[in-house]
Amino acid sequence: MARSALLARLLPQRRNDYPRWLNAVIDFVADHPMSIPGRIAALRLGIPRAKDRPGVSVPGTGDPRVLIAPVNYSNQSTEWTRAVREALPSASTATMAIDVPGGFAFPSDLVVPVATYHNDRGWQRAQRDAVRRFSHVLVEAEEPLFGRLMGRDFAREIAWLSAAGVDTACMAHGTDIRVPSAHAEREPWSPYTDPDLYSRRLERVTRRNIAMLRASRRPLFVSTPDLLLDLPEAAWCPVVVDARRWAVAAPERRPAGARLRVIHAPSVSLIKGTQLIEPMLRRLEAEGVIEYREVRGVPSAEMPEVYASADVVLDQFRLGSYGVAACEAMAAGKLVIGHIAPQVRGRVREDASLDLPIVEATPDTLEAVLRDVAKDPAALARAGAEGPEFVQRWHSGAESAAVLMRHWIAPGTTQRPVQEGE
Repeated sequence: MARSALLARLLPQRRNDYPRWLNAVIDFVADHPMSIPGRIAALRLGIPRAKDRPGVSVPGTGDPRVLIAPVNYSNQSTEWTRAVREALPSASTATMAIDVPGGFAFPSDLVVPVATYHNDRGWQRAQRDAVRRFSHVLVEAEEPLFGRLMGRDFAREIAWLSAAGVDTACMAHGTDIRVPSAHAEREPWSPYTDPDLYSRRLERVTRRNIAMLRASRRPLFVSTPDLLLDLPEAAWCPVVVDARRWAVAAPERRPAGARLRVIHAPSVSLIKGTQLIEPMLRRLEAEGVIEYREVRGVPSAEMPEVYASADVVLDQFRLGSYGVAACEAMAAGKLVIGHIAPQVRGRVREDASLDLPIVEATPDTLEAVLRDVAKDPAALARAGAEGPEFVQRWHSGAESAAVLMRHWIAPGTTQRPVQEGE
């Protein structure tokens, strides 16, 4: 048996059950990537091979020249760059993302193997020289653009780019700045109170990231409205979905007298609250009230078909917010149920001048909500109209481009671009 496999069998399954000294060692390695243990740990990501070395980010000839990197979570950097080009046709844009094996991969203009990103000093230098040719760079999730070239020091990279004349901005995505202790205080269903989630290091990392963002004195953005509670000085740049792609799921409706077709697609079950609702869902299915399907491992390209088979999509029940998955389901005309904190609903109403069409439910109230929906076909019809309208207004890209333009790319821009069909 391999040593690592043997060690995994001997250790407890939960980080919270590890001895304190062992957690301290693991956290030290993670927090000190340029230490000797950190360098050794990086080698476990792979030794880069010359034949696997990708190219570098290439700026176009337009003005401005915008790069968003290096994670492309949920395809958002791709969608934001598309939105910028539609709002400002003179712009040229590019995206770059690290290829993490086993992760949720989305296409980018440049995808960099994880071994190259961390351990190929030649590629790191070449990418640094290429990036300085962009006029604007949006750095995602406080992740370094150049791997270990500058010691994985996000603040040092931002300072270097600014000195090189690049106009930088920062985009926080979620776990990178959501402070566990603060979230647990304001949200009774917070995943950070769960013993299965190790949050001791995350507490330090989120507070450090927020401090670095504030010290950078650069334009700051967040992708979901709940993050404004952790970083109130940021601007909310809404996530973007291609409503046309998801609209194909809208026509299929629940046959009269059929069970309510319910799906739940947890990217991370512990965070979305799957374990808090699944026993009740299985019970409702046994009673014949619903037909339940938990969706895992389905490629993004196949998800429109999955939504087409559903009446109801269950989203988040622990964070008190919503993101790309909920927007996709709304664009598909499906009734979305989840727990949304009052502050988030209020912010959406204030900014979008629309009510967020996600039906409120907590793990305690979800059963009653589903039983009511099963008796009310009109609720599904309303969702079919309200969801796509909301996504078109607020998550189609026009609003996101306006935020990026107004607060960063073209300060002084006041009007939101009008999208075709509005």
